[in-house]
Amino acid sequence: MAPNYNDSALQKILQGLHHDPFHPLGIHASGHGKWHWRLFLPYAQEVEIWTGSQWETAQRVHDQGFFCWKGAICPPRPGRYRRREDGIEMETWDPYTYPPQLSDHDLYLFSEGRLLQLHAMLGAHHVTVGEVSGVLFSVWAPNAERVSVVGPFNRWDGRHHPMRVRAPHGVWELFVPDLTPGTLYKFEIRSRQHGSVQLKTDPCGLQFEHRPGTAAVVTGPSAHLWNDSAWMSERSKKDWLHSPMNIYEIHLGSWRKPWDRDFHTFAQIADQLIPYVLELGYTHIELLPISEHPLDESWGYQTTGYFGVTRRFGTPDDLRHFIDRCHQAGIGVLLDWVPGHFPKDDFALARFDGSALYEHEDPRLGEHQEWGTYIFNYGRNEVRGFLLANAHFWLSEFHFDGLRVDAVASMLYLDYSRAANAWIPNCYGGRENLEALAFLREMNEMVHGQFPGALTLA
Repeated sequence: MAPNYNDSALQKILQGLHHDPFHPLGIHASGHGKWHWRLFLPYAQEVEIWTGSQWETAQRVHDQGFFCWKGAICPPRPGRYRRREDGIEMETWDPYTYPPQLSDHDLYLFSEGRLLQLHAMLGAHHVTVGEVSGVLFSVWAPNAERVSVVGPFNRWDGRHHPMRVRAPHGVWELFVPDLTPGTLYKFEIRSRQHGSVQLKTDPCGLQFEHRPGTAAVVTGPSAHLWNDSAWMSERSKKDWLHSPMNIYEIHLGSWRKPWDRDFHTFAQIADQLIPYVLELGYTHIELLPISEHPLDESWGYQTTGYFGVTRRFGTPDDLRHFIDRCHQAGIGVLLDWVPGHFPKDDFALARFDGSALYEHEDPRLGEHQEWGTYIFNYGRNEVRGFLLANAHFWLSEFHFDGLRVDAVASMLYLDYSRAANAWIPNCYGGRENLEALAFLREMNEMVHGQFPGALTLA
């Protein structure tokens, strides 16, 4: 039968409390050979659904936007509907009539910390499901009661588009039809522990809006065609331990800073930088961090978007073109990479799902007192896998020639920059961070095993 306003499941949807929105929403058998289709569309005035042969009106069953259709024949899945909103008619597909999209195998590898192509699973990806294009969103938040994807497409309303959780992995997913690259989005996360609601940017976002905004941006596939095959082939045979190296370290935001705008673009920097380093005899350029970060005044070490190229200098493909030009000129490019700590900004990784997810709960392990940042929990599979996948991402997607790992000393020692009573010894009573050591060992094995000729430096 059609729900009414006392239906507890729909009340939980309305209040943003439902852990499994696919249970009340979508198309379901209602017994006695009948079917019902429930939709929550808080800004719609009228809704019609496609039965497979004709359009039929869905009944409004709650004044805040619940609609229900019932009939004797199951409508085709995925379900198509149209709504009238502010006088405009829109036709689309119901996200809650799609099956899960993430593979069980990828989820298993993620939970084991062994999914090196993490950026291809989590985050936001413009895909086609069946004959329908849209965006598949997914995020890891195991301690959340509810996660919604929000953006201009749903008026940033967290009651819209609550996601499906893939237990026991703690990953939430939702395919939203008809969204396109360029769409802004965040995740609204309600903590299961204390009921707080936070608006978080995507840990695996591939691009972010211009500061001071912090939303992630749906990004399409790369259109860059690499022309550095000769360099990459030669690099794989190079023995850098017995070859001369001369590295030019550069902070792109302050190098030859323009007088008429905030920053040069990657292309403009390449025009000046490549001939400059060639003239001075450098073999490599080392870029200070170019992952997304909030402050122009910083050098980029307060990373908030580990998979996102900062918008200050251009797009991800602009960075690919910059590195391609360097390689064609015979110059290697190294990335200053920051796996040692992350900032406490409330829109990013810190207390991501209301719990100490990426960091340790105990501040004696999880906080860097001197820098005012959090320290990654290297002993957690998903966190270790996040960082390994991030290293893999920069080397595979952008052809970086190596990683200069930042703040290694702070990773290696549990008592680094701490008072005598402000740290916890390891299981042997020592000060070595055994989990960080294991992570660095695994990272080095991955880099040198999968990217011949690539470097790791401290």
